[in-house]
Amino acid sequence: MKNMERELLCPVCQQMYKQPLILPCLHNVCHICASEVLLQHGYVCCDPSSEPTSPAASPATRSPRMGRRVIPKPDRLDRLIKSGFGTYPGRKRGAAHNQTILFPCPCCQRDVDLGERGLGNLFRNLTLERVVERYRQTVNINAAIMCQFCKPPQQEATKGCTECRSSFCNECFKLYHPWGTQKAQHEPTPPTLIFRPKGLVCPEHKEDISYYCKSCQRLVCQLCRVRRTHTGHKITPVVSAYQALKEKLTRSIAYILGNQHTVQGQISTLEEALRETEVNGSTAKEEMLQLMRSLRSALEEKQVSFLGAIEECQREQLESLRAQVQEHQGMLENSGLVGYAQEVLKESDQACFVQAAKQLHYRIVKATESLQGFRPAASASFSHLQVDVSRELKLLTDLNFVRVPEAPVIDTQRTYAYDQIFLCWRLPQDSPPAWHYTVEHRKTDARAKALKLWQRREEAKGFSALVEYPDVDSVYVLRVKGYNKAGFGEYSEEIYLHTPPASVLNFFLDNRWGFNRDRLAISKDQRAVRSVPGIPLLFATERLMTSCHLSVDLVIGDVAITQGKHYWACCVDPSSYLVKVGVGLESKLQEWFQGPQDVVSPRYDPDSGHDSGAEDATVDSSPAFSFLTIGMGKILLPHGSSVTSRDPTSCTVPLPPRVGVCLDYENGKVGFYDAVSFRSLWECSVDCSGPVCPAFCFIGGGALHLQELVANKHERKVTIGGLSKTD
Repeated sequence: MKNMERELLCPVCQQMYKQPLILPCLHNVCHICASEVLLQHGYVCCDPSSEPTSPAASPATRSPRMGRRVIPKPDRLDRLIKSGFGTYPGRKRGAAHNQTILFPCPCCQRDVDLGERGLGNLFRNLTLERVVERYRQTVNINAAIMCQFCKPPQQEATKGCTECRSSFCNECFKLYHPWGTQKAQHEPTPPTLIFRPKGLVCPEHKEDISYYCKSCQRLVCQLCRVRRTHTGHKITPVVSAYQALKEKLTRSIAYILGNQHTVQGQISTLEEALRETEVNGSTAKEEMLQLMRSLRSALEEKQVSFLGAIEECQREQLESLRAQVQEHQGMLENSGLVGYAQEVLKESDQACFVQAAKQLHYRIVKATESLQGFRPAASASFSHLQVDVSRELKLLTDLNFVRVPEAPVIDTQRTYAYDQIFLCWRLPQDSPPAWHYTVEHRKTDARAKALKLWQRREEAKGFSALVEYPDVDSVYVLRVKGYNKAGFGEYSEEIYLHTPPASVLNFFLDNRWGFNRDRLAISKDQRAVRSVPGIPLLFATERLMTSCHLSVDLVIGDVAITQGKHYWACCVDPSSYLVKVGVGLESKLQEWFQGPQDVVSPRYDPDSGHDSGAEDATVDSSPAFSFLTIGMGKILLPHGSSVTSRDPTSCTVPLPPRVGVCLDYENGKVGFYDAVSFRSLWECSVDCSGPVCPAFCFIGGGALHLQELVANKHERKVTIGGLSKTD
């Protein structure tokens, strides 16, 4: 019990609680401290020395410790008030009408609404008072409680009176509780310095507390229960709330006490973390100092280099200018070159004059030209030696610690599940770059009680990753986080992906038999087909005036299914006029090819637009083929599908980006899905007495392409400049 003092300190005065009040945010504060805080905000409060929810204490019966209690210093109150709380309008002195009182809670840093009655609407925490008193008695075992009415010297108190809220010695107790008076009926209690009421009463109605409001998390009396403020709230008897809360608290404490070894292990881990923090902090300081020294050293080297270049340039310019000055000084009269020339002109010997004047004339001509086109031999400016450090200054100004990457954003448009799970993401615009990423995934199982562990893939490069070999018909949760020199960043938001209901079947479109090249064009990789109405349709234009004559073109996959459960998906062009996606018996499809179909209307089938072969089958047999009708960006659903069963008026749904088909050969069932969300669109029976092939019908213009396997997509070979390259 000696180690729990921190839990018994008021957050305002940092002393033991005295008459603690429970705020609506469930934190505690001393009554006198709360009054002082509200007075600092200009609220009118009751006498801080009076006890809440109990009769006011008179000076004669007030606890002597109240007079010695240290009131919080004004500067501390100012710091608590100004630490992010702002201003608080409320009931001030001279206010004409009632206003809501807001109290800045120092624990949760929020403004707590105390209502119009302020502190008078709060309960006193009697349990906390008892704990504080037991703690004081445990710490100060030898501290005696003195009688409050003895004349000096005071005697040690032996009895206490709850009604009088005072402690007495034997003589004073008899004196203040004379026999035959009403005070003689007061029950004596052990001496104490804190006197509490016998029980909690409602601050507003002064009634005993008998209920607990779960919605407000507040104790209420019988009158509070019927008030309009608690209409529709969950109210339970205080006995039930006591039992439930005590059981929860007991279980929680038992769990903590039963895991003391875990607590000790975590404390050891934290202590080791403290030591590592001190060591790593010192190491980080040394590294930072070394970096700053390196920067200063590099700057000093640059400074020496730049200053040397400037001094060299200055020396050369000074030498050039000094030489030019000397040259011009020689052109002055009776000095230098001019004086020498004047003396040469005095020579009378012609041969000697010519010998001496030839070189002199050349020098005089140059001096004359220099005089006529005067220009300093060197510029006095050093602008060619200026250094632009604006970019470097900006870099130094922006120099900061490396931040971890922000949480990546998963691209839901490009992320999907097929034969493998393809996850794609990007970093936010202002995020620091990441060196690599960690991708985590796990399979969810509603039947499992414990969550499955995350499967992790370390050091994923780029902005995409694959999850190989996922289980069919399962839901996977994926998330990703980035890493750089500063460490790991936050995880992205988790994304849930549903895998296909069966193993993925990979096939190509077959163009070997029954393929009409005049109206259908298959891509080179045999994974896409487009219906191109050409010359035959132009020849039939004369019949279009009297009837809607259209041809039905059929293309099948190059695989025949004879067992198992398989799934595949395709993308249909939303501008297609009419496309049918489904399966059929290989023998029936060959008959279709041998007898091309010409129809009068796109909805020529007797089964509401869906070819199921029902008109050719007996009552008990399954249809030979089944197709889902798609046209003009819509899917036509037959009656009895999962969508129309929920909404009978809805017979069409928007075309999803991908349509999935799942064939269960053994059970003779075929299902159609939204391949993005794997929502079931329609399920029906199909004849599986022989090989079954994927089939696609076109009526009018249209196009589709088979969804490519994720494994093939990221290992596709691309030819660039005659060289083979793998993506």
